[in-house]
Amino acid sequence: MDYTDLDLDGWKKWLEDQQEKTFHAKQIMEWIYQKGIVCWDDMSNLSRQLREKLKAKFRFPLLELIKMTKSTDQETYKFLWKLFDGQLVESVLICAGERRTVCVSSQVGCPAQCAFCASGKQGFFRNLRPAEIFEQVIQINHWLSKKNEKVTNVVYMGMGEPLKNYESVMRSIQLLCHPDFFNFSQRRITVSTVGIVDGIRRMSREGIKVNLVLSLHAPNQHIRKKIIPYARKYPLEDILSAMDEYSQKTKRDITYEYVLLEGINDHPDHAHELAHLLKGKQCSVNLIPYNPIPGVKLKRPEKSAIKQFRSVLFGSSIVNTCRYTKGVDIAAACGQLAMKEKMEPKTSSLTIIKD
Repeated sequence: MDYTDLDLDGWKKWLEDQQEKTFHAKQIMEWIYQKGIVCWDDMSNLSRQLREKLKAKFRFPLLELIKMTKSTDQETYKFLWKLFDGQLVESVLICAGERRTVCVSSQVGCPAQCAFCASGKQGFFRNLRPAEIFEQVIQINHWLSKKNEKVTNVVYMGMGEPLKNYESVMRSIQLLCHPDFFNFSQRRITVSTVGIVDGIRRMSREGIKVNLVLSLHAPNQHIRKKIIPYARKYPLEDILSAMDEYSQKTKRDITYEYVLLEGINDHPDHAHELAHLLKGKQCSVNLIPYNPIPGVKLKRPEKSAIKQFRSVLFGSSIVNTCRYTKGVDIAAACGQLAMKEKMEPKTSSLTIIKD
């Protein structure tokens, strides 16, 4: 059992079983969720006896900080965590103006194995538990609190495919948004998916209203199958239909992320095709020039090619932004730091999938 499995009534019941006063339930929850304390020993208004009982029953914190690196502009911070079984996962804190956005991981490694992503290069090991996802946020929030700052946004764009760990991801969102827990707004949470159709449709049915992002990365099914293995299981037509359904039910615009890869998906013809694909949809396109990772033979397009691609989209009235990756100097792209920590330098065989 994890500490996040208990709500207020659950804590009261556990305390009763331990012959402890039930009013401590509210104190425990305040320490964790309002004050952001991440150690039983720091809960000063609990007796030493109770703290020992808590330590004996619940592992807390679940994440051990192994390394924290910051970019030279001090706008991006990467946190490398060690889990109880020795596995490594990452979180990224992105600072922009008043916003403090935490990018969380949902799995150790990633089963999607997109050709351009460091997370997939490591393979897939296991799903994270709800508490392991949630604690990435509260630990970073605790770190920020020392500077009188706090987390303002959470994005599920770290290691893993969130909708392949559906139950844990949705439970972590409940923990973030529940008024008795972190009391976060769903409007400030974003979930990114490579296109898990059944997961998208389930979110629509269950009334989840977070922001949804599709990792599109190609203007057609043919190119998509070359760089995203899951595209073979989930046809683009079915994915876009599911995304439209989610947008209609939640009244939220959809964001389509598109990593620009030189010679693969960055030609003006690709831009025209993308514009046709998204015509009439309430959406925006987030263009991301490829962030190179060691051993992968893919390249970032020249700035002139990126500018031309955007011009085509603007000419077709497709709202788009271009996000040059932050934190390149600290290996801030998904999975890079964990990969550097675990693997000795060697050339990867990961390339674009052949038809």
